[in-house]
Amino acid sequence: MKSRHNVIAALDVGTTKVCCFIAKIERDLRVTGIGHHASKGIRSGTIVDMEGAEASIASAVQDAEQMAGETARGVLVNVSGGLLGSDTLQVEVAIAGHEVNDGDLKRALAQGRAGYQKADRELIHSIPVGYSIDGSRGIRDPRGMYGERLGVNMHFVSAAAGPIRNLAGCVSRSHLDLDGFVVSPYASGLACLVPDEIDLGVTCVDMGGGTTTIAVFFDGNVVYTDSIPVGGVHVTSDIARGLSCSLAHAERMKTLYGSALASPQDHEEIIDVPLIGEDSPAQPNHVPKSLLTGVIQPRLEETFELVRERLESSGFNKLAGRRVVLTGGASQLQGVRELAAQVLDKQVRLGRPSPIPGLAEATNGPAFATAAGMLLHVARAGQKASAVDFANLEEPNGFIGRLGHWIRDNL
Repeated sequence: MKSRHNVIAALDVGTTKVCCFIAKIERDLRVTGIGHHASKGIRSGTIVDMEGAEASIASAVQDAEQMAGETARGVLVNVSGGLLGSDTLQVEVAIAGHEVNDGDLKRALAQGRAGYQKADRELIHSIPVGYSIDGSRGIRDPRGMYGERLGVNMHFVSAAAGPIRNLAGCVSRSHLDLDGFVVSPYASGLACLVPDEIDLGVTCVDMGGGTTTIAVFFDGNVVYTDSIPVGGVHVTSDIARGLSCSLAHAERMKTLYGSALASPQDHEEIIDVPLIGEDSPAQPNHVPKSLLTGVIQPRLEETFELVRERLESSGFNKLAGRRVVLTGGASQLQGVRELAAQVLDKQVRLGRPSPIPGLAEATNGPAFATAAGMLLHVARAGQKASAVDFANLEEPNGFIGRLGHWIRDNL
């Protein structure tokens, strides 16, 4: 993504909320505008109603623009749905014994992308995660080195083409230019992880409203991503069904009294559950808190069991080490960290975004990690442009990428 006049905008399109951060990059990154609005027309991270989603996006961006005092022409957008896919491909090119330069890297990366062709998939990221020269591995930056053959391991992150094009269409209909996509767990990891975690191995689990997305980081790069179509909305729906109350009351009870783990006092604590369809019930409906916990815990256990299964089947479970960082709005429920540690058998902490100047305390929690991470993604790419920013060597791939590239170069 190229920032215009040092102004960048990040748009987090989620199942429960749409959030927009506008920031300026001068000497440092500073947030100047914040806007968020309840989501409409979005389910499990994918758009099901174009008009509703468009209205939510436009409202969030307009609020951020009013606070910032300037207009956002282009936005960087997150991807959390659309059946995220993760593949690794190894490529080798001949360099005839000369010094490795940017042209060799471009050629290797282009050959890797040319070898990755999947029908009905849109490529989101093509990330070099390791280099080798003449079979010698573990090289992070091969430029300036000599050899006969340059090898590169590339991590490809893709999503189903239909949901991506629907999302791009909503952004376009909101009179915004699309500057690019970033998958949610990758952005959240950039915001919440510390450098040692990224180097030694860690799994970032972004628990959103409609999806739970996963990113494994190792040796300074993201090496695996995945998504599970289960999130906080499903917990709320279970409560509404199990206790026969409205979704609004279910969300309120989840926030005020909800817990992922049972305690001995739950049977003694009584909560009031307004029955669905009864505006002023003649008799209050009191239930023990243990009933609420008994609805929440199985759903969250299922979610973490799915995360564990995806990690084990991918082969990246050991590479990720014993460290898990939870982020996203659904991770804030009481007892979630402890339950995750039990099910995943790993050390778990709750991740908060790194402090960014201008970002209010109310929007500096796990629920806003993806939007904060997208800003950091752009800011760090600009800082590394003269060093090791291999992502900037890539050419656009796919219809959306080529369209965005043409717009940036010609408008």
